Amino acid sequence: MQTIPHYIGGERCEGRSGRFGDVYNPALGSVAARVPLASPDEVQAAVAAARKAFPAWAETSPLKRARVMFKFKELLEQNQQRLAALISSEHGKVVSDAIGEVTRGLEVVEFACGIPQLLKGEFTEQVGGGIDSHSMRQPLGVVAGITPFNFPAMVPLWMFPVALACGNCFILKPSERDPSAALLLAELLQQAGLPAGVFNVVHGDKQAVDALLVHPDIAALSFVGSTPIAQYIYETGARHGKRVQALGGAKNHLVVMPDADLDGAVEALIGAAYGSAGERCMAISVVLAVGDIGDALVERLAERARNLKIGVGDDAAAEMGPLVTRQHLDKVTGYVDQGVAEGAQLVVDGRGYRHPGHEDGFFLGGCLFDHVTPEMTIYKEEIFGPVLAVVRVPDFDSAVSLINAHPFANGTSIFTRSGGAAREFSHRIQVGMVGINVPIPVPMAFHSFGGWKASLFGDHHMHGPEGVRFYTRMKTVTSRWPVKMTAEFVMPTMK
Repeated sequence: MQTIPHYIGGERCEGRSGRFGDVYNPALGSVAARVPLASPDEVQAAVAAARKAFPAWAETSPLKRARVMFKFKELLEQNQQRLAALISSEHGKVVSDAIGEVTRGLEVVEFACGIPQLLKGEFTEQVGGGIDSHSMRQPLGVVAGITPFNFPAMVPLWMFPVALACGNCFILKPSERDPSAALLLAELLQQAGLPAGVFNVVHGDKQAVDALLVHPDIAALSFVGSTPIAQYIYETGARHGKRVQALGGAKNHLVVMPDADLDGAVEALIGAAYGSAGERCMAISVVLAVGDIGDALVERLAERARNLKIGVGDDAAAEMGPLVTRQHLDKVTGYVDQGVAEGAQLVVDGRGYRHPGHEDGFFLGGCLFDHVTPEMTIYKEEIFGPVLAVVRVPDFDSAVSLINAHPFANGTSIFTRSGGAAREFSHRIQVGMVGINVPIPVPMAFHSFGGWKASLFGDHHMHGPEGVRFYTRMKTVTSRWPVKMTAEFVMPTMK
């Protein structure tokens, strides 16, 4: 059976820990490869390679680092289909969806290509008599990223292009469920001219994560995953002196106002709730039906949910594929069971779906609940599967209050024809990313991504200007020429 190696110091490295994890083909339900689970010694080897490479890479001019990013962008575009097929085979999302994932990651590479402009500091002449002041942003050193299974290419691409362009060296710990995309990205970086050791890939589980969190030579760490783990990552990393950004879970609400284009809202909801089988941190999992539109909305949603086109791989007609593992399938199915037990009305039941020719695959059909209440588990917790819950609320204020009361605050949207309602919503809502007639309000690469409350731990959002600030530290220089000094014994002030 194929074994997926680590990538350390510019070379593929077989695992030495003796521990391995299984990598599945979700469409078939069978093991396709195995991945080594790194020991602390293997993490140390990656850190040592990165430390060795850092001085020369940090001294490389931003223009030359940008040229590596330009070449990497070209190679990504040439290998987009290959990368998408690899993602589909290990994650389960259909190839068309995987191509979209790669495209969103590619946009961050395009942003990183502008690093010479992004790293320009500030300068003020004559802040005092004969004194000038200027600032600069410099790299941190060795940084790390721990990424989730749902976007094995896009989320790493949200992190390392900005980190590398800023002059850091990077260690990626991808999800052990779908690790092959990380290896291909490493090889493309090498082909783009990135020096050995500047980018490393270490596979693993909690043992590898903990080794990264406590390592004294890692200056900063980025994480995307569930909230309990994000909080653990943030607290442990910060306690060990690291700068940490840890993006956690979500329960994204979409408000449908009585004046909304109902057909348009339904189409937007179907894609946002069931695309990638709901395995997106920005997936819409709760619909707030305002006023008396509930019956009509549920009727139309149910018709579309029953007729979702489920498929595998490069099936051009497929709208969603299987879930990533049997364990995750069982977890999501358990939430559906619990919703029924707690009294929600299961309008569309996707349990027990078997895809022709792939009967052992990890498939779950689209599920739709109506009459969900805030006390129910399926409302409170992130399900991360193709399960959509409809909550009926009497008015706009009730919808806003319900969203603001939820501990997760990643993304939210409103569908309405009223500019006043849209403006009021965006002003009052306590959520990090807001959509107006846009179901999944993921910012473009030159803006920054991140939620509020339990959806983000740390001070910086991801990619865009916030990403540059996260992966650099500011230095301010105050200078006087020529040198002519007299002793001063009071607090210096500019004259």
